[in-house]
Order: sequence, then structure tokens, then C-alpha cells
Amino acid sequence: MSTFKAKTPQTMKSATAAKKLGILLSAAPTEFQEGPVSRDGLNALQADPPSWLVDLRREGPHPRQVVAAKLRVSASGLARAGITGPLTTAEIENLKAENPDWLEREQAIRAKVREEELRLKQQRAKA
Repeated sequence: MSTFKAKTPQTMKSATAAKKLGILLSAAPTEFQEGPVSRDGLNALQADPPSWLVDLRREGPHPRQVVAAKLRVSASGLARAGITGPLTTAEIENLKAENPDWLEREQAIRAKVREEELRLKQQRAKA
């Protein structure tokens, strides 16, 4: 006779779930921040996001990685520019419109890094 254990759902910390969703944990609702998130719960949030998640993704505040991606720079480039905290979509759009020297410089650096990564990938594929 074999006995089967009931499968326990996989859970993750809310910080991990927030990172996977691309949102700032401190801006999420308290219920989301306080409890663990199951894998099924995360999949449900991704498949059919509630209004608070849609609003956070659209308006922010956004975590550093999302800010960096929206500005087409690296997270290190943000740090070099002195941007250490989250930014809203409006603040990101203002930066893009102003196009300060540091932003142009960091975008150029990021573009060179990507070109080099592509070159190395192609070189490895030929070998």
C-alpha cells in the first residue's frame, strides 16, 4: 500500500514575487506585502492582473531595474548618475524629454556593451 502526501503549494516571499512582477514592493497593497505568494497566485496575477498591479506597472513608482530598462541604461549607470531611488513613469518621461548629458552617455555605453555581447555570442556560435 502506498501513501501519497498532499502536494504543498510552492510559495515565495512577497519581495521575490514583486521582483518577478516588475513592481516596487513598498508600493504594493499591504495584503501583498505581508504574506507569502504561491506560485499559482503569481501565475494568476500575471495572467489577469488586478487594477492595483496594472496601475503600478503603468504609473510606478518603478524599481531600479525597470527604471534602467525604460531609460535604456544599466542599473550601474543610474547609480553613476546619482539616481538611487524608484522613479514614476512621469519622472522617467521627464528625464527622457530633458535628455541630460549623463543619459546620453550611459545609453551609448549600454549600446556598446550590447554590441560587444552580440559580437561575442556570434563568435562563440561560429566556433
